[in-house]
Amino acid sequence: MPHTGHILHGRYAVASCHVERPLDDDVWRRFSVLQERRPGGFAIAALMRPPADGENEERWLERAREARARAPFGLHTHWTAASHARPTAGDPAALVSEQGRWLDSVGLRPTFFCGGGWYLDEGVAVAVADLGYADCTATAFRPGYLVPGAPHLQLDEPAWLDLGQDRRLFEVPTTHSIGMLARGLLAPLRRPVVHAYFHDTDLLDRRRAAALRAGLSFLGLRRTVSDLDELQRDLRPEKTMSFANSRA
Repeated sequence: MPHTGHILHGRYAVASCHVERPLDDDVWRRFSVLQERRPGGFAIAALMRPPADGENEERWLERAREARARAPFGLHTHWTAASHARPTAGDPAALVSEQGRWLDSVGLRPTFFCGGGWYLDEGVAVAVADLGYADCTATAFRPGYLVPGAPHLQLDEPAWLDLGQDRRLFEVPTTHSIGMLARGLLAPLRRPVVHAYFHDTDLLDRRRAAALRAGLSFLGLRRTVSDLDELQRDLRPEKTMSFANSRA
């Protein structure tokens, strides 16, 4: 189990899935099977998009509870629509707070947050901290589709984000996509924590699903397998940085 940055360095890996189509029976079946099989020994965190207007809330809750029973559970906010992740209007922080309160009211308490489209501004970060979650919206890479100046947090390793007014947010950045994991199987893993992620819809593509399983299996041989909840509970990052200095 990780306890300090010195003990952690060069040893741990975690995995998460952005669950964006939890009501699609085929997608959900594939994701459930993968969670249960734990490739590489990974308890794959389910970062789930809450139901949109008109979606079956009862079925969503049933599936969210199934996912939470298998592995860490998190909130994955899509601000504009089920198929459009980043915000285009409104108050992004207010929606995160609203969704967090709703999840509490139905007996589901996430431990992590990941903003859809890798969106995280300071207001959202404060809302996440106030809900008591940790965050994994930061990435060790800059997504190619982001336009210059688009809000995005870039970090190479876990850190505390100082939000001011005695608030701080525990950040575990996402470091590897399926492609990055597959391309780097034999390359040195230099980051202190490897955090591999994928989308549930990736499992519809046979080759991507196979690459994911192979990548996680090999990663499990190269690192000590952990999960997001263990990191939040036991890791003590050495770095503390202001939110503004983490943006890229």
